[in-house]
Amino acid sequence: MLKKTSFFFVILLWIAAAGVVFAQESKPLFHVIELNGVITSPSAKYVAQSLEEATAAKAEGLIILLDTPGGLDTAMRDIAKSILNAPLPVIVYVYPSGARAASAGVIIAQAAHVAAMAPGTNIGAAHPVAIGLGGSGEMDKTMSQKVENDAAAYARSIAKTRGRSEEWVEKAVRKSESITADEALKLNVIDIVAVDIGKLLAAIDKRTVTVAGAKKKISTAHAVLDTKKMGTRQGILAAISNPNIAYLLLLIGLAGLYFEFSTPGAILPGVIGGISLLLAFFALSTLPVSYTGILLILFSVILFIAEIKIMSHGMLTVGGVISLALGSFLLFDSPEPALRISLQVLLPAVLVASGFFIVIIGLAVKAQMRKHYSGTEAMIDGRGEAATDIHGDGKVFFQGEYWTATSDREIPKGAPVRIIKVEGLKLVVEEIKEGK
Repeated sequence: MLKKTSFFFVILLWIAAAGVVFAQESKPLFHVIELNGVITSPSAKYVAQSLEEATAAKAEGLIILLDTPGGLDTAMRDIAKSILNAPLPVIVYVYPSGARAASAGVIIAQAAHVAAMAPGTNIGAAHPVAIGLGGSGEMDKTMSQKVENDAAAYARSIAKTRGRSEEWVEKAVRKSESITADEALKLNVIDIVAVDIGKLLAAIDKRTVTVAGAKKKISTAHAVLDTKKMGTRQGILAAISNPNIAYLLLLIGLAGLYFEFSTPGAILPGVIGGISLLLAFFALSTLPVSYTGILLILFSVILFIAEIKIMSHGMLTVGGVISLALGSFLLFDSPEPALRISLQVLLPAVLVASGFFIVIIGLAVKAQMRKHYSGTEAMIDGRGEAATDIHGDGKVFFQGEYWTATSDREIPKGAPVRIIKVEGLKLVVEEIKEGK
């Protein structure tokens, strides 16, 4: 009897344990990522990779915490494409309070299966801007209209796919309209207003969405959240794609190489400059850069180098500072504030960079003007004594040695002489008169 009781007791424990494991395994899993700052190419790759990881983990869905001032059109379209074709529900949540989904953020939010916002957030201002290498921020009327029509049609098509307000997204594109979270909910721009992720999950429980052409009911009861952080590599690429960081890397790179070339053998400045310049080139390839701005900055470095070679009494340096300042202002050609250099970064950077180049130029010029202490240059203006009468040619005693010397005037033996020129192994001298 005791054995049977023990056997049943073990069976009950096993069933209970299995039930607990099953309950844990049945809890829906949601991956959570943050998409902050300017939307660039690394941002698009991060979202695509996060979708792959969530799919591989058999997650119930992916929650994107969005806070962006806007960004690149190409990166925004890549993100929207990834979300529209995602094999699992994607919830875009403008969070926390004070966050925004401006410009490119509007389209990303509209592409989501569920669009949500926290109180105190806003969405809108999606008017297209000229973006692209060498592009012009001031488009002609025809091109501007084409870009605007294309953006409006794209926004409307995504809103229609998700059953949201086509009229409002068109206003956001054509009139840069921006609204609050509550207004967005009333106008059917978003689906939910929630104060935090817990409230958001409660609000979307049992909601049916269309995923990959099929209906799917989202389950959030007892959901497990797995917050994912951007990897080191992705974090670095995202950071340097910021216009301010890219600009500083460009200046550091040029300054490092300039220092290395003006002071050969320093090595470290050249290494740092080379690495910074390569990182800057990567960042510039992902941002709306103006060729004119790049050429002006490079031209400023050329002027600084020329100042060392040509004594212009500071005129070339002044030109270099002006060229550097103009190039910095024109470097990123976009009316989108998120894609321009902040004045709080630009002005100090120009002043520090200009000061650096001026100091290096001063040191180089001072080194050139310094008196030589070796070689034939060091002998010029040196003083010696005529060892013989010099009638055309003769001998002089200079620094413990006898040298063949020549002079266009006769110099008597024993007279003090000054070297005015060195021609091979012959010294051209002149007599030092009393009082000189």
